[in-house]
Amino acid sequence: RENFIHLCNPHLEKMKEDILYHFALGTGTHDFPTLFGDVKFVCVGGSPSRMKAFISYIAEELGLGSPGCDYPNICAGTDRYAMYKVGPVLSVSHGMGIPSISIMLHELIKLLYHAKCSDITIIRIGTSGGIGLEPGSVVITRQSVDATFKPQLEQVVLGKTVIRSTNLDEQLAKELMQCSKEIGQFNTVIGNTMCTLDFYEGQGRLDGAICLYDEEEKLQYLKNAYESGVRNIEMESSVFAAMCNLSGVKAAVVCVTLLNRLEGDQISSSHDVLVEYQQRPQKLVGYFIKKSLGKV
Repeated sequence: RENFIHLCNPHLEKMKEDILYHFALGTGTHDFPTLFGDVKFVCVGGSPSRMKAFISYIAEELGLGSPGCDYPNICAGTDRYAMYKVGPVLSVSHGMGIPSISIMLHELIKLLYHAKCSDITIIRIGTSGGIGLEPGSVVITRQSVDATFKPQLEQVVLGKTVIRSTNLDEQLAKELMQCSKEIGQFNTVIGNTMCTLDFYEGQGRLDGAICLYDEEEKLQYLKNAYESGVRNIEMESSVFAAMCNLSGVKAAVVCVTLLNRLEGDQISSSHDVLVEYQQRPQKLVGYFIKKSLGKV
């Protein structure tokens, strides 16, 4: 049976029109089933330029675009997010941090619902700080954990604290791991991902404008994280996992590590090296999509 998007909001049924403000799209002005009804894979990432590069890459991999083809930004009416589409693949930027990706996901999930999409797979591709891994390693997230290593998202709704699960699809993670083995180009692991509210103090860095702990305390914290199963740190996975779970969407997080946080805080690799690292999640997810469509 086809798996349709589940909306946890009965109020939407009473609305004559749903305006997706941050996408500059709306059910009264756009035909969502025609525009997006064939979407099966959604890839999201922080940077608009990276998501445009991904749609060009996947178009070439799937044989759906001509070399040098320019793909229009579907959300050109706003500067908040960028969205690109080719065939069954949608590529969307989400900005940096939990608040930014949360806003995007609310509207993305509604878009997929209004478009009557089914059997959707959503994958976040991005960068992260590694713990105990060589830079350039790719981490497929088993669970997103908070800064106390608990697999949960704590959110305040109407003044009350709500706890939501941040587990990700286990079978999807295994399928992605198998794809990485078949590619055989870079180290890939399945592990927990710590999602923080901040890039500096929240991740135990010593190089922010404010730091009231010493290096020994920092290293002990990161070692504790490693022992709990954490292999990388980023700033979006918890709300991504929680919202996909509530919406009945199969989801995964695939991030490359730009440094080993046990060895330092600043990213010192050259631009060319970082560009190659950032292409690794794209290659893995691109291969997965090709394999899912029977094109490998």
